[in-house]
Amino acid sequence: MAVSTSLKGETNHEQHCLRSTIMKRIPAIALLLAVMIAAVIDAARGQDSSPSPVKTAIFAGGCFWCIQPAFDKAKGVIKTVVGYSGGTEPNPTYELVSSEKTGHRESIEITYDPVKISYDQLLDIYWRQIDPTQADGQFTDIGPSYRAAIFYSDNEEKKIAEASKEKLARSGKFEKRIVTEILPAMKFYPAEAYHQKYYQQNPEHFEAFEKGSGRVSFEKKTWAVDR
Repeated sequence: MAVSTSLKGETNHEQHCLRSTIMKRIPAIALLLAVMIAAVIDAARGQDSSPSPVKTAIFAGGCFWCIQPAFDKAKGVIKTVVGYSGGTEPNPTYELVSSEKTGHRESIEITYDPVKISYDQLLDIYWRQIDPTQADGQFTDIGPSYRAAIFYSDNEEKKIAEASKEKLARSGKFEKRIVTEILPAMKFYPAEAYHQKYYQQNPEHFEAFEKGSGRVSFEKKTWAVDR
């Protein structure tokens, strides 16, 4: 009987030790499983989620120095670059464009997140930077390279631009006809570095030029009620 009791005691002790060992390992196993599950979920999310689509818009509005600040301030705009578009001469320079021999217009290329700002909203900003009734240029800048234009990249942008132009015409803000052109987009060429964000590089000269051109007074007169 004593031997049997001893064996029974040893068996119970072994079972207790095994159970204790298993219990100690459960948290570690659970943690490992949790990490593995989390990794699988993150991988699945990574496959399902894609970065927000980025789009570009190109507008011509006279002196490109003057139309850049407003777009830089707009929420949803990722970056802006001023340059030349609408002509056929490859790699145009400021001197060539200013000679009015290349067909290019001073323009701005806007890279934006359409989830945060729409093409139509960009047009609303654009209209406030120009005189849409002026056909020979913009304000004191006269010549083909300063003529305003909306360059559309597809039919959707063309329809939005036409609707926006029509809405502006019906707004009653302008007595004269809206003459801003809506044209198919052509290759955009960035302008020289000294033209980029000129309002930051040369703030005093920029402010004097902007006011002297008549842009500031025109904007205040035309859009004062909407401020």
